[in-house]
Amino acid sequence: MDSRANSRFDTEGAGITVQRALELPGLRSGLPEILAGADRLGRTVRWVHAGEVPNIASLLKGGELLLTTGYGLGTRPADQRAFVRTLAERGIAALVVELGPRFTRLPAALVDTARAAGLPLVQLHREVPFVAVTEEVHTEIVNGHYALLQRAEEVHRRCTEALLGGGGVPQVLEILAGFSDNPVFLETSEGQLLYSAGAGPEGADPLQVWEGLRGPHKEAPPPVGSVLVDVPGGGPGTGSVRARLVLLPVRAPLAPVHRIAAERAAGILAVVLMQARQEEELAARGRGDFLTDLAEGRIAAEDAPAQARVLGFKPGDSPLLPVVMRLGDPLSAGGGWTVLARAVAEELASVGVPVLLGVRPVEGRVPVLVGLRAESERPAVADRVAAALRAGVERAGMQRPGARPPVVAVGVAGGWAAASAGLRHAAETATAAHGLADRPWYDARRLDIDLLLWRLRDHPDLAAFVGRAIGPLRDHDRRSRPPLLPTLETYLAHAGRKAETARELHLNRQTLYNRLARIGELLGTDLDDPETVLALSLALRARRHVP
Repeated sequence: MDSRANSRFDTEGAGITVQRALELPGLRSGLPEILAGADRLGRTVRWVHAGEVPNIASLLKGGELLLTTGYGLGTRPADQRAFVRTLAERGIAALVVELGPRFTRLPAALVDTARAAGLPLVQLHREVPFVAVTEEVHTEIVNGHYALLQRAEEVHRRCTEALLGGGGVPQVLEILAGFSDNPVFLETSEGQLLYSAGAGPEGADPLQVWEGLRGPHKEAPPPVGSVLVDVPGGGPGTGSVRARLVLLPVRAPLAPVHRIAAERAAGILAVVLMQARQEEELAARGRGDFLTDLAEGRIAAEDAPAQARVLGFKPGDSPLLPVVMRLGDPLSAGGGWTVLARAVAEELASVGVPVLLGVRPVEGRVPVLVGLRAESERPAVADRVAAALRAGVERAGMQRPGARPPVVAVGVAGGWAAASAGLRHAAETATAAHGLADRPWYDARRLDIDLLLWRLRDHPDLAAFVGRAIGPLRDHDRRSRPPLLPTLETYLAHAGRKAETARELHLNRQTLYNRLARIGELLGTDLDDPETVLALSLALRARRHVP
């Protein structure tokens, strides 16, 4: 599209301007006279609407060129002013009134209100067929959209040629940056910068632009007028995001054509990334996607073995042991997950059994399937797999100082159908176990109560139950010393055996007796009553999940 066409077609709003609409034969034949908003004829006309009802504003969405003969404007100046104000508030592009039986000249109230509201107001001195005007303007808009698509398709063609010529991600981004005259960035789905192209304002380094606008603000909305396009990943229909293409309007405004071009480029980048330097991480994520799909029932048990073989996992008829590790404080950087997957795979190589390991960075977890020679091997293999997982986290540098240690949950061994449920159960258990005493690994079967309480974490009844059961102790511990909740927790953990409780707490017998008596007094209950003990045990386990 040439420069003259650009002046007629509004690339910002993907429509034509009011000025262009007035130049078309239909409206031009009506001898248009601009009474207000002459400085705003560059507004975008997205559609044309004709009508004669007083409340027509309620039928509009904004950006319309409204054609009328004035019968809905009202006869009183107050009605006319209100009519124009509501149209201006709705954001229409312009109001065009055909003079005739209703008005021979537009009333001053109408004109003055349009000028005050900044709404372009045009009166037509000759009768025009509104249907012809509508057809002309809509044809122009559609042609403009087609021109935009052609420009975006040209960018897509150039990107494809660059790849066929041996180029990669940088070349694709350079083409897009040149087309938009703005810097372009490719981020991971977690917001880490992978590539950049183009220049910032006054030739500034694009990395400086990204650091200033995106680096510390990944969770905040991007600058107004930016273009963000997801680069798909994880296979068709999964809805997962492999990376994100970001265009920032720091040199020139971005138009709809730039978004269209970015969407075309995103499709190409999705293919490139699958074959580029992220292969190792993408493979680990692909295995993680398979294990997650299996856990969530998107892969049938009878189809799973064939798909697993494609991923290199061939356990034969061996029982499958599901294991899930959840990081307490996972890194957002994609590189850390690549190192983690490699390190854990190397650690697991010594286990001597078939292993399928994937990563799920979004959830901060590592799902694993292990082929056992016999179910009796479960405890020993679980020990070695859990040790390998934790060692891999250390080697990858993903265990930050002061962060919660990773949690490893081990499910029930069985066939492919059991593996599906076992992976899901282990994943939920690994989440529910955060905050428990650290162990090399947790048997998912023994944490069903904690899992149930975790699932109820947002239910108000759970918080009410905890408040009734141990609320007085929590209030006491906020105000007084020594705290009594640790004493009760240790006492219940030792099944009411006072000697063992005293030893663990480093207390003499009498001090422990005094504390237990005080606990009973505050709670108004008998610590020897089995029902009371059960309720207190549940409340202590549930308090991790409620405020």
